[in-house]
Amino acid sequence: MKKLFELGNRYAAKSDWKDFALTKFCLFSMGLLIGSFLPEKAKRPARISAGSIFAASYSVLMKKIILIIKEMRSES
Repeated sequence: MKKLFELGNRYAAKSDWKDFALTKFCLFSMGLLIGSFLPEKAKRPARISAGSIFAASYSVLMKKIILIIKEMRSES
């Protein structure tokens, strides 16, 4: 597991925003494909789980963006 984290850190260090955007599009598309194969009775719990994970991760990401914007404003 330690080597896997090291690989992730190296990938992140050598990537720019375009690489991360492509990664997100790839993962989003994979999620859509998997979701389209779920049986009807499993779709509601999957949507609730996905919505919860989205809300939690989005709030963390936006907190970081807001802090960066504040930092940029204080520099100018």
